[in-house]
Amino acid sequence: MCNSNSPEIDALCDAIVSLKSKEECARFLEDALTQKEIIDIAQRYKAARMLRDGYSYAAVCKETGMSTATISRVSKALENGRGGYHLVLERTDTLERND
Repeated sequence: MCNSNSPEIDALCDAIVSLKSKEECARFLEDALTQKEIIDIAQRYKAARMLRDGYSYAAVCKETGMSTATISRVSKALENGRGGYHLVLERTDTLERND
């Protein structure tokens, strides 16, 4: 969606890329999103990690409380999306290994 001929989305992507720390990211998310929206995104990220690691929809649903419809959307993004989940998961896996 970034570079989608939408100046607003491009500006948002630039803003996110400009963040330099976890604290800065948290501050931005707390200002830009509701607590529920932050939780929803965090749950989708957790679901993506679990699905990538081979967990069933039932296990993801039980662990996250997400609906199977939302889990299915995350799964479809993992399989046929633009690779965003995979990119972030690979990078966070690297960070965890280096800790």
